[in-house]
Amino acid sequence: MGNRAVLLFAGQGAQTVGMGRDLAERFGSVRDRFARADELLGFPLSSKMFEGPAAELTRTSVCQPALYVHGLACLDLLETELPDLEIVGCAGLSLGEFTAHSAAGTFSFETGLDLVAKRGAFMEEAADAAGGSMAALIGGEEDEVRRLAEACGVDVANFNAPGQIVVSGRKEGIARVVEEAAEYGVRIAQELDVAGAYHSRLMMPAQERLAAVLAETELSRPRVPVVCNVDAAEVSDPEEVRRTLVAQVTGSVRWSESVRRFLDRGETLFIELGPGRVLKGLMRRIDRSAKVLSIHDVESLDEALAELDKQCV
Repeated sequence: MGNRAVLLFAGQGAQTVGMGRDLAERFGSVRDRFARADELLGFPLSSKMFEGPAAELTRTSVCQPALYVHGLACLDLLETELPDLEIVGCAGLSLGEFTAHSAAGTFSFETGLDLVAKRGAFMEEAADAAGGSMAALIGGEEDEVRRLAEACGVDVANFNAPGQIVVSGRKEGIARVVEEAAEYGVRIAQELDVAGAYHSRLMMPAQERLAAVLAETELSRPRVPVVCNVDAAEVSDPEEVRRTLVAQVTGSVRWSESVRRFLDRGETLFIELGPGRVLKGLMRRIDRSAKVLSIHDVESLDEALAELDKQCV
């Protein structure tokens, strides 16, 4: 396994009240990171992360910057505690792709925070205006799910893992998907408790507004490979980075293929930075032989560092 790892960053939905609180209590660098975010945003993001309420933290305009700041705070600790660990690539699910680019040096922490705060606000406004919903489909074949989505007038939002696909669109279309899923070979179809139809055509107003912001944002070539969601391919040219970050607002998240890019290169160690262990769970469905360490609080940090320290000897 050696002393090299690929970083994975969590997406919207992973947030949880209390995220980052014990890390901030133990590490001054985390307190400083959260305080800087509060200052830049002009509102107490850290208080919403630590104390909630859940309904406030779940708001798209809040949870996106929260996940971004939390992921990079965890990375700070990883790099401080294990300076010899070689980071050989980054990827992030949806919002996490922005965190991945910040980690890779495509833009600064401050620039990225501004981008995700605006992205979250744009998407929240689009969701409020259009409504919409999403549904998780378990056990269906990709081609059949695409046929189902087309028949119901919705979009395929996420290819999370083999047999785990999410669709997104207007509520009536999602209701029809759930009703007709079995006819297309889907074993389980369940509507999700979400505020909007993310990664669908209903997010086009948010995509257009984000495109205008990114057009004025200076980007650098990432220091390490970053695999984008929409193409499941490595992007390094700043214009390609800009295009893919814009396109993923309405485009499909091809997560399974994105992770497979690193697996096919022979990478076997992945570190998930963000609340919960969602990406670790998806990896079990993609390739059970890959090792994923999750870091999101003091306990998981200590466990991961102990494991990594053994690997890096």
